[in-house]
Amino acid sequence: MVTRSAPKAERGAPAEPVARLDLDAARLPWLHHTLARTLASQRSHALLVSGPSGVGQLAFALALAKSWLCETAPSERPQQLACGHCGSCHLVDERSHPDLRLIVPEALRGEVGLDADEAGESDGEGKSKKAKPSQEIKVDQIRAAIGFSELTAGRARTKVLVLHPAEALNTVSANALLKTLEEPPGALRFVLSSAEPQSLLPTLRSRCQVVPLSSPDAGTAIAWLAEQGVDRPEVMLAASGEQPLVALAMHQAGLDAAAWLALPERVAAGDVAAFTGWALPPLVQTLQKLCHDRLLVSVGAAPRYFAGARLATGDIGRLSAWAADLRRQARHADHPYNAGLAVEALLAQAREASVVTGTPSGVNGKPGAASARQRPAGGPIHSQP
Repeated sequence: MVTRSAPKAERGAPAEPVARLDLDAARLPWLHHTLARTLASQRSHALLVSGPSGVGQLAFALALAKSWLCETAPSERPQQLACGHCGSCHLVDERSHPDLRLIVPEALRGEVGLDADEAGESDGEGKSKKAKPSQEIKVDQIRAAIGFSELTAGRARTKVLVLHPAEALNTVSANALLKTLEEPPGALRFVLSSAEPQSLLPTLRSRCQVVPLSSPDAGTAIAWLAEQGVDRPEVMLAASGEQPLVALAMHQAGLDAAAWLALPERVAAGDVAAFTGWALPPLVQTLQKLCHDRLLVSVGAAPRYFAGARLATGDIGRLSAWAADLRRQARHADHPYNAGLAVEALLAQAREASVVTGTPSGVNGKPGAASARQRPAGGPIHSQP
């Protein structure tokens, strides 16, 4: 959940996230049962919280840490959950508890309420960093965390290390963590949260007790989104891929249901103005969803993300080639391209994918055969500033 959204360039244009995330698991009802069960059944010093993005892995991990560090007597806390009002709980909320260390990539520090000073804003020679904030958890962060683990607890009886997302550990940092994860000094607990646990080193996974999280049922998610003020929450939930926190972030960034359902026609028209203010990563992701749904309707299946929108069927071969292009673009979307030129290029690709050659798909509402003529798969967009 986001407590404040960035200025909106245009309704329907998701702004760059600049606000601190609200990571209070108490406000996410689908986590309550699993949280209480985990506190009651924990048998390892290291937990791996895994589940789809957008369901609250980090909020869950912090709720565990908050419960372990809570200073209210266990007899006064139902199901061992944090009380939420003692001094320790307040310090966890403020990310300033001396016995809690939250490790995230530099690019996420602002969103989770951490200052940038520990993220390495200057290099070893004291020079200001000009590079884009890293999306990885670096080995220097792990070394600092190991140093933290060797200190005596300052307030609680235990110390807690939370790493999110665990898949952001590069090979060097993951290997640096292994020894401490296997033999932690003193009363140290780990929580690793991940949407891609299969990408972690097997030696990391084997040292953790896995805590699986699942997406809430549609009824629960829709009701919760409605409570947050989301109009037509069923549309936004589908747009997010059934991830309620993503749906809420989309809403708070300025993308409503009407704008979402209008996107397929605006893409087909090459309406560049419709995407003013969009960052390239969410634009590429949105086009991937559109391509996915157009492929579905072209073979007679129901759309997943754009249910209720007017979706044209198309040539299966061209749509498949477009999907492959978009996968390549997604790997380069964070590069500092000229945004205007990149948007134009992406929409041109979308329109080219809609051109029918040979036997068209979707004649009389039925899928047709793929065209024998397909354009060559393209590479990343090279529209430099």
